[in-house]
Amino acid sequence: MKEAVRAFVRNRAKNRCEYCLLHQSDSPLAPLHIEHIRPRKHGGSDEPDNLCLACIDCNLRKGSNLTGIDPATDLVTALFNPRKDLWNEHFEWKGVHVAGLTTSGRTTVQVLDLNSEDRLDLRSS
Repeated sequence: MKEAVRAFVRNRAKNRCEYCLLHQSDSPLAPLHIEHIRPRKHGGSDEPDNLCLACIDCNLRKGSNLTGIDPATDLVTALFNPRKDLWNEHFEWKGVHVAGLTTSGRTTVQVLDLNSEDRLDLRSS
């Protein structure tokens, strides 16, 4: 992937994970990753409209997942797509917790484990 594309993705995201909103300056383990929203194994490309910035936790937990099970409806549901969806329409902050407002939001919170103990500790500091 070209460095210009990487720089574009980082700038567009304002150096924040586009799933949990962790800022690069708060990432304790590693630089934020360029993540494929639709993974290459599912036909995803390296075009900017298929890329987002993700912290190591979100990137590793998302992996090649495109869907998950909504904990409220028990239905297979698409994950949040940072290129098509608005964060504030799918999530809200409840203190340091991320709450899903929609089927996609709830599913993404669960699959990416957005409220893991480590993440809550990091947000609390």
